[in-house]
Amino acid sequence: MPAGTFRPGIVHLGLGAFARAHTAVFTENAMLATGASDWGIVGVTQRSDTVARQLTPQDGLFTVTERGTGAAPLQVVSSIVEAISGRDDPETVVDRIAAPTTHVVTLTITEKGYRIDPSTGSLNTTDEQVQADLAGQPPLTAIGQLTRGIQQRARNGGGPLTVVSCDNLPGNGKLTETLVRAFAEALPEAEAAPLLAWLDTNVTFPSTMVDRMVPATTNADLDAVESELGLRDEAAVVAEPFMQWVIEDNFAGDRPAWEEAGALFSNDVARWEAAKLRLLNASHSMLAYLGLASGKATISDAVGEDAFRTACRLMLAEEALPTLTLPDGLDGATYCTQILERFANPALGHTTAKVGSDGSQKIGLRLLTTVRATLAAEREPRCAALAVAAWMHHVATTAAADLNDPLADELQNALPAERSAATVVPALLSCRSVFDAELAADTTFAELLKNWYRIIDTQGLDGLRNEINHG
Repeated sequence: MPAGTFRPGIVHLGLGAFARAHTAVFTENAMLATGASDWGIVGVTQRSDTVARQLTPQDGLFTVTERGTGAAPLQVVSSIVEAISGRDDPETVVDRIAAPTTHVVTLTITEKGYRIDPSTGSLNTTDEQVQADLAGQPPLTAIGQLTRGIQQRARNGGGPLTVVSCDNLPGNGKLTETLVRAFAEALPEAEAAPLLAWLDTNVTFPSTMVDRMVPATTNADLDAVESELGLRDEAAVVAEPFMQWVIEDNFAGDRPAWEEAGALFSNDVARWEAAKLRLLNASHSMLAYLGLASGKATISDAVGEDAFRTACRLMLAEEALPTLTLPDGLDGATYCTQILERFANPALGHTTAKVGSDGSQKIGLRLLTTVRATLAAEREPRCAALAVAAWMHHVATTAAADLNDPLADELQNALPAERSAATVVPALLSCRSVFDAELAADTTFAELLKNWYRIIDTQGLDGLRNEINHG
């Protein structure tokens, strides 16, 4: 089907590089495979209007360049039919969600975009922007835009809607439903009651697991695309050849035939999520913090260090896999080997700084779950503790202004003036936004952290090599 003939059927919140290289590609390929034309995407940027400004003059067209073994030819993607700045035009976002032609809303807004209160796991209603959205201003948060769009849809008889989170959060569908309902419940009773009743019968929130590595596009990437295509694509994205999407089969109405593009519909998404978080994402974080501690700029550089690769293998084989229940169809050993091969792809240029950002939001799901499960099995989480200690070292040795983390102020305030293993480890363990009291009090875990922190801090790469290989 020629580009430019697709009609809108999806609204996507969070139009970053990952969404363009993953959700937009799956949707494009599904429409091409089936001949459908009514699943075009209305893309909404969140914090910045950059992508909307890039795509609008290009009629939504952009390119995806795969790099690595098995890379496909450059693909021009045409599934995005409109690009909106959610920051500058929130009323239009609400209108598009409410439109009867919209059947699915997808999200890639990152962990921070959900405005979660870590103490409750629900919506942070003390957040100033959430409060403004609740008070009736044109909504600027993704949850506010989504809920107000559903509210308008209910009033206008827009028909059932499916909301599909594509962020790396366990139970992302249930979480999104919890946040939307919390927003609705915080509205005045006259608004809340009919909206909650409509949600009960007209909206579903399937969970998903997504996977594709999509590094930030560089000027060199743009130049390479221009050389190959003969046109300048300011919205070009680069990605690895691998692409995966597992979706809970729980839709309120029509949906694209994403399975024709390779997506897997499953009622066992939780196990796929857990495997990805505790195997792939955990290894990614481990390599990022070990790389930052040893001056390695990219993930491929970090995994190229034999000792770090060994630490990953040991964590996966001896700590993560034994405490996981894998979904049917996933071979753990093969998956772990594939993970390290993917990380070694130098063409992606994934930086340790980027992967290591927002660590306080990531290590709980990726690493601490394995730590707890290994301790519960009465074994030492030696390698998972190494990854956590490397994160602690990153926090303690990065200037406050340079620490890219939503809890940067809290973490910096917890740190002592004297930054040794004996002082930093207990100080950061006291941060309840990251470590629960029971885990923080576990002496086995604390001693592992102190030992690894001391080695990183005083012996550097040589000390790590020796301890990993011979400790």
